[in-house]
Amino acid sequence: MRRVEARFLRPDAVADALSRFERAFQQPGRYLTDPYESPGIEIEDGRDDLDVALRHLPRGARADLGRLVERIDEEFERRTLPDPGWASEWTAGRWWWWRLRER
Repeated sequence: MRRVEARFLRPDAVADALSRFERAFQQPGRYLTDPYESPGIEIEDGRDDLDVALRHLPRGARADLGRLVERIDEEFERRTLPDPGWASEWTAGRWWWWRLRER
């Protein structure tokens, strides 16, 4: 729910984001949630952090993280549905916010 630039990524932001997706993907069924997420902080926020990191990492690290993010994106897309009516200027270029993950 926040637009984050690289200089504002907190330490361990990438590791935290990867852990959040791992926990969410371990949940049964299609509904995705991180059992430890705080109100107002969603796994999509972690995907925002990964996007920022991908834009600012050196080539080798970007390729390594990119492979992980590609698998995350595939699983996230598989377990969610499109919500074409929700797209906004705020979500421009961030398709993961245009998905429905509710039960």
